[in-house]
Amino acid sequence: MKTIIKSSVILVVFTILLFIINSVFNVVFYDNYLHNNLFLGILMIIGTSLLTTFIVYNFKRFWRLFTLILILTLQSCNYAKSNQQVVISEDCGMNWKLINSGDAVPKGGLNMCYMKVVIPNYPMQGESKFISNLKDRVRASVHVDYDYSITDPLAFIKQAKYLGKANTSADSTEALNDSAFEGAENMVIDKRIKDVAKRIFLNEDMVELDQSDIEAKLLDESNKILAPLGVYLNFITLTFDLDEQTRQAIDVSTAMKIYQSKGLEEVGKQVMIERAGATKIIVENKTETIPVKD
Repeated sequence: MKTIIKSSVILVVFTILLFIINSVFNVVFYDNYLHNNLFLGILMIIGTSLLTTFIVYNFKRFWRLFTLILILTLQSCNYAKSNQQVVISEDCGMNWKLINSGDAVPKGGLNMCYMKVVIPNYPMQGESKFISNLKDRVRASVHVDYDYSITDPLAFIKQAKYLGKANTSADSTEALNDSAFEGAENMVIDKRIKDVAKRIFLNEDMVELDQSDIEAKLLDESNKILAPLGVYLNFITLTFDLDEQTRQAIDVSTAMKIYQSKGLEEVGKQVMIERAGATKIIVENKTETIPVKD
């Protein structure tokens, strides 16, 4: 009976040992851990070798086994998900490396300059509001809604280095927090869109403006500037907010074009003159309170 128990314990220990060796071997050599973090990768190999030697020659001292397992556990890793783009730095953000999806993400260990950033690998939404001049000094409040993707995380992180302060675990539920990128949107994307839009709008007539064409033009020009920064705009939607006087002027201009197309230009002028002299009358219905006699 004692022999059976001892054999069972030895079998369990060796099973655990083989599992640890196989896991370390796969992580270090197949999951690019050694490439991404050479120092910790070598430590894992040495630790596994010591663990194997220890178990072979010290079957009776199993409590030490848990100590070594704990050391290896503290140096364990998680994996980059398909909806993540994980970048790491071992020199306080001076240089960055991209961890491919499915590869092991090393921990910092004793390196105080180790930084890790988890960047979403899916489209995100943003918006930008600003005031711009159009042709003939027409001023308009512009609201831009856009959908963007981060296509080159290494180029993007160089423009938004402050994101590196969040050494987020790739398995954390907060790893893909969109709000963390709002500041990056303002610094990297919004400013470029504003600069391109203001340059394009100066040559656009508000009356004859084709919104779909100008959206396509703004999208194309913005992507040319954002491409070196690792960002790609999927689509853009424009909304112009004009003051009352500008809207009335556009209505008059549009109406005159209709009159001209029908050969009624003089009639249109008379209508516009009469309309310009008309006053806006607001009628309010007030109910009169009738006193009730006792």
